[in-house]
Amino acid sequence: MRTVLDYCSGGVQRNFAAGSTIIHEGGTTGHLYVLIEGRLEVIKGDTVVASIVEPGAVVGEMSVLLDKPHTATVRAAADSTIYEFGDAASFLRDQPAVALLIARLLAQRLNVATTYLADIMHQYAGHGDHLAMVGEILQSMINLPPIKVSPGSDRQSDPRM
Repeated sequence: MRTVLDYCSGGVQRNFAAGSTIIHEGGTTGHLYVLIEGRLEVIKGDTVVASIVEPGAVVGEMSVLLDKPHTATVRAAADSTIYEFGDAASFLRDQPAVALLIARLLAQRLNVATTYLADIMHQYAGHGDHLAMVGEILQSMINLPPIKVSPGSDRQSDPRM
């Protein structure tokens, strides 16, 4: 993801001290952040689910792309420097190469999650416990209908989510 840094000249460079919160779970900012240096933690509820150290790593992308509140908190785990894009949607429209890099990253994450869920489904087939739901989860992920999205429009949320 270091390549993303080549497109960040329009971003505001900000410094965050260790322990500072960059994104609040449930909040909405419309902002996108790109790590220049340091270490960030992604926290879902009370659980640290990821540590980010790679320069060029992007956070806040899911909220921007889905036009939904942030799904996790992002905190500086060490003193960190980031680029902040206050109008992330415009940045992504103006920098389609960055949008494509983010799309590839999200596709990679989805592939890992789907592969993991398929493995669990295979391992626990026929057990009849809560893990039997994995097949239903995979099916629902695959069969989500496309949501009509028009840039700049008000978007209707999917009532199933």
